Amino acid sequence: MKTIPCTLLIVVATFFATTIPAWAQQYPARAVRLIVPFPPGGGTDTMARTIGPKLSELLGQQVVLENRGGAGANIGAEIAAKSPPDGYTLMLATITNAIGATLYTKLNYDLVRDFAPITRLATTPHILVVHPSVPVKTVKEFTAFARARPGELTYSSSGAGSAAHLAGELFSSLTGVKMVHVPYKGGGPSMIALVGGEVSVCFATMPSAVGYVRSGRLRGIAVTTEKRSPSMPELPTIAETGVAGYEAGSWYGLSAPAGTSKEIIARLHGETMKVMALPDIKERLFNAGFEVVTSSPEQFAAFTRSEIQKWGKLVKATGLKAD
Repeated sequence: MKTIPCTLLIVVATFFATTIPAWAQQYPARAVRLIVPFPPGGGTDTMARTIGPKLSELLGQQVVLENRGGAGANIGAEIAAKSPPDGYTLMLATITNAIGATLYTKLNYDLVRDFAPITRLATTPHILVVHPSVPVKTVKEFTAFARARPGELTYSSSGAGSAAHLAGELFSSLTGVKMVHVPYKGGGPSMIALVGGEVSVCFATMPSAVGYVRSGRLRGIAVTTEKRSPSMPELPTIAETGVAGYEAGSWYGLSAPAGTSKEIIARLHGETMKVMALPDIKERLFNAGFEVVTSSPEQFAAFTRSEIQKWGKLVKATGLKAD
């Protein structure tokens, strides 16, 4: 029986080591970075901290959260877009990224071109919340109060071009109310400013505001979606209280840098689906004001394009621009 020369074995081993694609290797072999393009404390951060540990368990490697807030979620998004497409950097994408695609005149990344969608994760309403010093309990009372004080009321948001910002602009355009927008670096800082009385109003995401409303530190007036939220059914919608045509909300999704292999995307999609189906995760997200809404990568890609188009129309109509 002939033996195979050692040199030939080395050549064959080298050939397979250099030709087996990266996705076929053990993935993940090290920690995965999940970029959250907002500071701690807001809805995006809450979502990441809820699903991150479970995703770590299923992947067999730690998912490390990295909060990179600022510039309307563009700092974190740019970092993610320019990271190697090897599956070790992910981003928790939001509606703010879709709004920013047309709001900002100069961006160093393209949300469609530079990202590989994995899945949608959830949606959430916003809540029209006021500081307790504002003497209103209904949308009608708030509208009358604000109209009598044009330019005096300030409303916070998680940044220029954020969903909270556009929700406020949409309300103003439909009611004729004039308020002053005060942007912060995220939902957490925005809520702290409202609780502290630095501003009077916010159209906050429910995960950012729900704890403050339930504790009585802020007053919830109404939700921004078409239907009432199952998480806080006692709050009416803005539309049902007289502002016809008003509807706004936020969504969250998971993306990777463009060029990430289909096999890695498929692995991440499959494990994320398992996480989002866990009863304890669904309960925690429900209590925070989220509604789980998942999708295929292709569906998330189509949804992202439609959201860019949808919010681009409002940006154009309101004349909003950011640099």
